[in-house]
Amino acid sequence: MPAKHAEVRILDSKILSDDWYLLKKYTFELQRRDGEWQRQSREVYDRGNGAVILLYNRSRQTVILTRQFRFPVYVNDHPGLLLEAPAGLLDNLDPEKRIKAEAEEETGYKVEQVQKVFEAFMSPGSVTEKLYFFIAEYNAGQLSGAGGGIKEEGEDIEVIEMNFQQAMKAIDNGEIADAKTIMLLQYLALKGIM
Repeated sequence: MPAKHAEVRILDSKILSDDWYLLKKYTFELQRRDGEWQRQSREVYDRGNGAVILLYNRSRQTVILTRQFRFPVYVNDHPGLLLEAPAGLLDNLDPEKRIKAEAEEETGYKVEQVQKVFEAFMSPGSVTEKLYFFIAEYNAGQLSGAGGGIKEEGEDIEVIEMNFQQAMKAIDNGEIADAKTIMLLQYLALKGIM
């Protein structure tokens, strides 16, 4: 089924914050399904698009995950250290090239062959970001460094190699609570890759 375009008239936009990323308030009219135009307003956070990758080793039945501090989850009653697949913003670069660089920065693994599996909006009610989801098989010979991220960008990333079945159980017990990571782990399971 082809995507249906909404009928929208943007009446006003106002910048509320331009500190870390861009937060705007929009006033617009949306044409409802019955033909009536309804005025609404929304705050929209624009941080650009991103990409995420799950590295897996089929013969060893392992995946590479990262653990790092995430302040927004910390202030939402989480311990703050989130177990997740490597990810980063595109910074207006090609998603495939950017995710290869991000994987190496965060995990130390230099992967040449990546497979794009889908694209998704993670919080479409308030955030513009679209994520490009990738998977790639890794092996010990691709380890080019320690990973850990870039200190100047505030990154302090722990690299974790985890058994795939243990990672799937970590979803059930809440140890893995990151949506993009859950989606990629379930993708590997549903497609019979692992």
